[in-house]
Amino acid sequence: MKQLFLLIFITITSVSFSQSDYYLAEDYYREGQYEKATQIFKNLYAKNLFNTTYLSRLISCYQETNKFNEVEKLLKTALDKDPKQAFFYVHLGYNYQRQELQELAEKNYAIALNSIDTNSFYGGFIGRLFKDYNLLNHAILAYEKTMAKNKKADYNFRIAQIYGEKGDLKKMFEAYFNLVDKNIENYDLVKRYTSSYITDDAENEANILFRKTLLKKSASNPKDVWNLLLSWLFTQQKDYNKAFTQEKALYKRNPADLNPIFDLGKIAFENKDYSIAKECFYFITQQKTLQIEKIDASFYLAKIAVATDNPEVEKMFLSLFNQYGKNASTIKLQVEYADFLTFKKDQPNEAKTVLEEALNYSRSRFDKARIKLKLGDILVFTGNYNKALIYFSQIQTQLKNHELAQQARFKVAQTSYYKADFTWAKAQLKVLKGSTTQLIANDALELFLKITDNEPVDSIPSGLKQLAKAELLSYQNKNEEALTELHSLFTPKIVFENGLNLGEVIYDDVLFFEAKLFIKQKKYDDAIVSFSKIIAADNQGIYADDVYYEMAELYNNQLNNPEKASEYYQKIIFDYSSSIYLVDARKKYRKLRGDKI
Repeated sequence: MKQLFLLIFITITSVSFSQSDYYLAEDYYREGQYEKATQIFKNLYAKNLFNTTYLSRLISCYQETNKFNEVEKLLKTALDKDPKQAFFYVHLGYNYQRQELQELAEKNYAIALNSIDTNSFYGGFIGRLFKDYNLLNHAILAYEKTMAKNKKADYNFRIAQIYGEKGDLKKMFEAYFNLVDKNIENYDLVKRYTSSYITDDAENEANILFRKTLLKKSASNPKDVWNLLLSWLFTQQKDYNKAFTQEKALYKRNPADLNPIFDLGKIAFENKDYSIAKECFYFITQQKTLQIEKIDASFYLAKIAVATDNPEVEKMFLSLFNQYGKNASTIKLQVEYADFLTFKKDQPNEAKTVLEEALNYSRSRFDKARIKLKLGDILVFTGNYNKALIYFSQIQTQLKNHELAQQARFKVAQTSYYKADFTWAKAQLKVLKGSTTQLIANDALELFLKITDNEPVDSIPSGLKQLAKAELLSYQNKNEEALTELHSLFTPKIVFENGLNLGEVIYDDVLFFEAKLFIKQKKYDDAIVSFSKIIAADNQGIYADDVYYEMAELYNNQLNNPEKASEYYQKIIFDYSSSIYLVDARKKYRKLRGDKI
């Protein structure tokens, strides 16, 4: 027994020392101290002749110090001991390639590849070595030979990745689609791998090849999965109409799951494609499905009606309550109705009554949180800020780390900002910058930067308090008062560029918000003037691409001036290639030019 324990102790100690030596050698290697690394890797490999990591590092150390003969001697000795380990020929070939002896290199590569025909055991490893040496065509050939000899071997993913590295996107997509064809369970994996090549631009080369390769595959071997992939592609491109066509075709073949159409409708709604979103949700309400699914779809139809200023929206809400009732299943619908009454109808008291009644139906703390969140919004709307903060704080305490709690924290920060309590607002926003919900994180970062960049210093006014007050007034639908507050920042006695006292005012934020207020009031020409002032003051400022896009949209959609719209879309295309508006600007410019989209 003592001897057994001694043997175990010696083995563990030996492994421990080997690991320690390996880490030391790695440090030397990464620092470029190849001579020192060589000695350690040489000893490690001598004790572990089957450790390919030690071998690869030792070879690399020799090559970095131009000791190519040592590499050749090492590899030929290994091959003499065991000729079946044909992967040594890959190392040997690359050693010749490093010496620019290409003919000898290719000869050894061929030996390694041909060995797979008689013994595929090392085929996968040979392929990996070729890939590690960036010999990508050889790697593909090695993997293909291995799969041909061993039907259980599957290196299609690796082959597809290599085609991607080579820039051969057509073959890459073919390889990925073959994987899906072989096993539907590869669908999500293929989406993940191809998503790094696909963009939201339908004219992107990868998008075009993806679509053409997929359509060819679908024509030769029809399967539902090709429609799924086409729908996914169109969704990435924001071609929601085409995606909906694919999803409808899939549903008609298998009318069991409406979730893909619901998800598509949500994506279209979030991207303000209200027309297709409406089609998606209306489609759901017309199917034989669960009532809760129809209620969820109707909820979004109501949101679309509000967003598009549908004059029949109130009748729609009342009709839905008549159809589905006011109960736990329609809580979201009731909250949306309260929002409509407050912010569209200016009836906050009626909205509070709706929500207080909804609290009686709520069965979960999440529903209660949604109701209290909206009650807080209404209290801010009516100027009862402290009570609103109490509601928001309650949600934070009761639903820690949940998305609703993060929304509540943002509303605390926003309300504090409106009240010019910038210190407390920043404290909340600092936490939210790391929010797991991207939209909240982005909004938090934007508000945090606005405060930190423009906060008053040493009691010197910066204009931030007036801007915050104007934003609050706008939130309360007091747009004329908001404009008056903004105009108080324009100093008539001390006139600088564009009539603005740049020393006292955060001019870009003020003018941008002023333009937004004008748009809200449908004063589009006035909005153009405000946007133009931002560009005149600083055409490379943080708002530049936002301004050009907003102006293009106004000329395109409101002022019926396609020539001017094209001019500003072009500005984004040529001068702001990293703008988030680039793809949309390009699409709309092509449409105005008459291209077939």
